[in-house]
Amino acid sequence: MVEPTFRPMTEADVEAVLKIEFSAFSHPWTRGIFLDCIKSGYECWLMFLGDQQVGHGVLSAAGDECHLLNLTVKPESQSNGLGGKLLDHLLLQGRGRGAETAFLEVRESNQPAIRLYERTGFNEIGRRRGYYPAVGGREDALVMAYTLLD
Repeated sequence: MVEPTFRPMTEADVEAVLKIEFSAFSHPWTRGIFLDCIKSGYECWLMFLGDQQVGHGVLSAAGDECHLLNLTVKPESQSNGLGGKLLDHLLLQGRGRGAETAFLEVRESNQPAIRLYERTGFNEIGRRRGYYPAVGGREDALVMAYTLLD
């Protein structure tokens, strides 16, 4: 497989990002959320295979912590290791900003993502009840953490 490449997300990219976001999630992020993340200086990245955009991710970093806020791979590009490559890239950005621990929330029903995070070394440290909107109500989030120290 061709190795993915990455570049920072700009405001001009948000339309293409939203197409992937809306194809991947029942409750996708909005244009405003992505624009706020870019303007706030978060680590906002695009992932490409050749010239095709296949994913994006957003990470905030402050002090010795970083928070994975969004990791999305195009549905037709999933299940071939790209999520792990995007996750590795984002965690590298967090390390570069001095983060020692990475945190994230994930829907408890999103088993493929949970397996990816566990394979990377994340551990469940808590649960946020009713954190996510879901069809017919709310869904719990698992809170996971990973140490970035060698």
